[in-house]
Amino acid sequence: MKRLQIVQGDITKCQTDAIVNAANTALLGGGGVDGAIHRAAGPELLAECRTLGGCKTGEAKPTKAYRLPCRYIIHTPGPIWNGGKSGEDALLASCYRNSLAAAAGLGCKTVAFPSISTGVYHFPVERAARIAIAAIGDFLASHPEIERVTMVCFDRATLAVYQDALAEAGQADG
Repeated sequence: MKRLQIVQGDITKCQTDAIVNAANTALLGGGGVDGAIHRAAGPELLAECRTLGGCKTGEAKPTKAYRLPCRYIIHTPGPIWNGGKSGEDALLASCYRNSLAAAAGLGCKTVAFPSISTGVYHFPVERAARIAIAAIGDFLASHPEIERVTMVCFDRATLAVYQDALAEAGQADG
């Protein structure tokens, strides 16, 4: 599927309409992708996030992008892995669906995602990749206004897992 691509890189460098931040529920910055996005966007991002009142796991809230090369940042707190018995799969799928819905609502045509919850939240990356690919594919099937979604993987190992999940889902290019 040409509308969904998997790349290795730095999400803070993506020239897209929106990037998604794997945020925490406070939306006040943190480690990993969240910290990198806050550092790259500048202190104005933190100031705007302080006005949002946090965000529940699985939901999404947009902000301006400030110093980043995109128009918007869509913040979504992913679930913390708890063995798969606390609704983590459904919450993770909600992160992708709600982020894409927010992007569409803002008129975005291109969106970049990190691998949500697979860092310090310890969601198993193989499982997370299958959930992400399915949720994104389902959304794209009924939302032609989103022209391209890019999964931006931080390292080669994560890239391989997402490429495999895309191929498994039968959505690979070609």
